[in-house]
Amino acid sequence: MATSTTSEINASSILAPLSSRTSLKRSRILFDTSISTATANNNNNDHHHHPLSNPSAAATLAFVPPLYDSDIHKAAIRRKIHLFHSKDVDLLIDNQDNDDGSSNKKESATARAVKELRREAMDRVRNGEAVVSKGGGEENNGRLIIHREVDLKQKGSTTTAASKFNSNGTMVAMHTENKNDESSSSSVAAKKQQPVRTGGILVNHHHRNNNNESNTSIPTPKWHAPYRLSTVISSHLGWVRSIAFDPTNTMFATGGGDRVIKIFDLAKACVAADDALKITLTGHISPVRGLAFSERHPYLFSAGEDKMVKCWDLETNQVIRHYHGHLSGVFALKLHPTLDVLVTGGRDAVARVWDMRTKHQVHCLSGHDNTVGAILTKGVDPQIVTGSYDSTIKLWDLAAGKCMTTLTHHKKAVRALAQPSFENTFLSGAADNLKKWVGSDGRFVKNFTGHKAVINALGINDDAVVLSAADDGTMNFWDYGSGHCFQTSKTVPQPGSLDAENGIFAAEFDLTGTRLITCEADKSIKIWKEDENASELSHPIDMKAWRKKCIAESKKRY
Repeated sequence: MATSTTSEINASSILAPLSSRTSLKRSRILFDTSISTATANNNNNDHHHHPLSNPSAAATLAFVPPLYDSDIHKAAIRRKIHLFHSKDVDLLIDNQDNDDGSSNKKESATARAVKELRREAMDRVRNGEAVVSKGGGEENNGRLIIHREVDLKQKGSTTTAASKFNSNGTMVAMHTENKNDESSSSSVAAKKQQPVRTGGILVNHHHRNNNNESNTSIPTPKWHAPYRLSTVISSHLGWVRSIAFDPTNTMFATGGGDRVIKIFDLAKACVAADDALKITLTGHISPVRGLAFSERHPYLFSAGEDKMVKCWDLETNQVIRHYHGHLSGVFALKLHPTLDVLVTGGRDAVARVWDMRTKHQVHCLSGHDNTVGAILTKGVDPQIVTGSYDSTIKLWDLAAGKCMTTLTHHKKAVRALAQPSFENTFLSGAADNLKKWVGSDGRFVKNFTGHKAVINALGINDDAVVLSAADDGTMNFWDYGSGHCFQTSKTVPQPGSLDAENGIFAAEFDLTGTRLITCEADKSIKIWKEDENASELSHPIDMKAWRKKCIAESKKRY
């Protein structure tokens, strides 16, 4: 007589998902002792054939046969006992065979098998041993846990298929959270109990969450007061193209298409005083496109489309240095925060680094294919960041004069760059969207979507408020941390101006962050400030629209 051995057969390859119509038919086939002809011939003298003697049937550990056949149902229970207690399976089967003929004849096969299993499980708990080999513990309290072979082989699975029997013999499938993965956030949905039809198989259903809300992190935006127009200054005779604040925050300078530089007193300009204009500097022969005040010297630097870069002494109001080298118009100018160097970029597609005192060119940062329209300077590497009309951003090593990283995420010309003072990140603006980057290595952080226009200017204050100003006069105010747009407005052209002149070329917050000054195409300078009467009750954050936008953006592929 052949002995019953446990065969290593993949149950998932034998069992296929069974429908309710074919479960009864398949159960008769899988649990028929005549499947293995050799086994049936060797056991023809045995009056009681249980399916454990058949290797093919023994591999179907997750199959639940119909309840009306007690022998088949009892054999299925024994297979589940065999799955977790393979060493003691022969002893369990022998003990139950002896108990079936002597005692508890009125009890069903299911009740006897479950009672025996619970008794053994409780003994293991009292002795401090594990109830099941995987996925179980003392918190199971003697419950019968069943795992499929496929589930046990999966790596990183946070939930495992399990089942138990209640008092009336109905099999219930449930999911238990894996204790090894404490980071799982779907334990609430995973603990829902779902009844399984008798006559089917236990299948580990992968719950597909069509709604990505649970997988999308919704950042909470910070509330900011909206901005309103405070003062309008009409002084320039052409488009106002550039602006800069002095380090003491007492005055600011603007340059325009009328080829002059005007310096205003900030406090008087905010109240529209007649004597707000302090001085007008003339010397450029083309529109002034870049301005910068020195923090360590009483100097003002200017750059224009006439290929000139000038250094003005504010004590004598005269030009004391010229920096020659650009082959075309200069569109951007920035000073280094700690070194006495200035960086200029223009239509010749290069950024040039100048020694402030000797007027010599230190580096010529070449690599862009089009106009360099925006520049950032920092005290740590990369110390220079350039944005170009070729839709790329380059991070430069100032000491070596070489490019460290090229960012090609934008699809349109990059015309504006801005960086906050409270973290090492920076923001770039183009006609496609605004993008936030890590300042150290240029890693992409997130998109600020919603401003569909040519972005000419960006500004960030210490309160994490971001302004993006566009060529069509639109202004969007954002929360820098979350990317939430809390205000959208549009500037109003001055009387006598054309609607086409409703554009903003430059914008910057003052050093306190309470005032915003925009330079516009209607030849005016506008000063904006926060609305003192606004509150979170009068201007609440539309969290419903913000949540909907975050979910929609998470489904996009950037």
